[in-house]
Amino acid sequence: MSRARRARRIAATAAYGGGGVAAGIGAIGAIGYGVLRAEARIARRVVGIHFEGAPDDNGVYGAGIGEPIELVVLGDSSAAGMGADNRYQTVGAIIATGISALTGRPVQLTNTAVIGAESSGLEAQLTRALEQVERPHLAVIMVGANDVTHRISKAVAVRHLESTVVRLRELGTEVVVGTCPDLGTITPIPQPLRLVGRRWSRDLAAAQTVAVVEVGGRTVSLGDLLGPEFYERPHELFSKDRFHPSPAGYARCAAALLPSVYAALDVWEGGPVEDRLPDRRRGEGIGPVAVAAEQAVLDPGTEVSGTEIAGHPRGPRGRWAKLLRRPRNPVPDRSAERGRADEDRQVRSDAGPDAGAPVDGQAGTTVGHPLDGAVRGGVDATRPAEDDGAGAAPAGGPEETKATPEGRA
Repeated sequence: MSRARRARRIAATAAYGGGGVAAGIGAIGAIGYGVLRAEARIARRVVGIHFEGAPDDNGVYGAGIGEPIELVVLGDSSAAGMGADNRYQTVGAIIATGISALTGRPVQLTNTAVIGAESSGLEAQLTRALEQVERPHLAVIMVGANDVTHRISKAVAVRHLESTVVRLRELGTEVVVGTCPDLGTITPIPQPLRLVGRRWSRDLAAAQTVAVVEVGGRTVSLGDLLGPEFYERPHELFSKDRFHPSPAGYARCAAALLPSVYAALDVWEGGPVEDRLPDRRRGEGIGPVAVAAEQAVLDPGTEVSGTEIAGHPRGPRGRWAKLLRRPRNPVPDRSAERGRADEDRQVRSDAGPDAGAPVDGQAGTTVGHPLDGAVRGGVDATRPAEDDGAGAAPAGGPEETKATPEGRA
């Protein structure tokens, strides 16, 4: 059965109820299930709990004229920011800062995400958020990893997510969901558990996409967005528990979500950017939502949203959906350039203070830094600045933390 068909079936089961805690486990067999449980215990010991909680990032970001834009963040530890060093490094804070920079208005961030949360906890999180803000302009949801690791039925998980999105859409709130990450990229998880986790997390992500788009939200595939880069730079992009992202990792997640956030709020300068037709050369297109979901899972950073064909939102195979591949630039590796700069400084130091001075009154050229005009302070000055959509934010601020439920990641 294709992933598109599985996603449709999971979403349909979620819509009509059904699904048990161990749904899908039976296919593995009792022996295989025992192996997976043993490996899960090993993975939990390796990962461990290295953080007391997550920074409290609730508050106002940016400044400007007008009433604050109300942003709500729901989800699990990735939405809470576990692994970030301060409040400005969470996904919610980076998105809030980006929205403020583009709109010229302050952004009020209300983050009720809970470390260790499953999709079943979203409705309670939303209730707490609505006690603080009556009608949020935008909600960002990141959830799914704990549903996979706790072996929750995908249909049950999707049903809870769908009902949360429905509540938000009834309030007129735009919703952007970062779908379940690909757990096959987490190296502390041993094989074959990692392979099983990859399939389950991708199936859940596809089903999440179908359900969310059906009820008026949009999704961004996080998938293995961080996989290749995290594999090459684990000490930079993973936090010390080797499971949760580091501040740099959260910046990459926010960069993937920000273009879709801007589109949802309709704040792109020159509006037609969002209305452009999909570019087939980039693998974009319009089709049934289940097919779009299957493609998005395989290409992280891809946005899926509802659309119409000839004025009709649905076709014979369900909701029409538009698949857009937002531009995404890799993290530049400038370690070689930093090495050359260090070597040059050492050469100038050894040559003494008169190195590069004019000789015999003739015009001379002072020895300059070989990277002047090219790379200064880690920024490439010979090219336009690459905009991931996630602006850097000042460090500092309150260091209050959210409590961590004991024994949960």
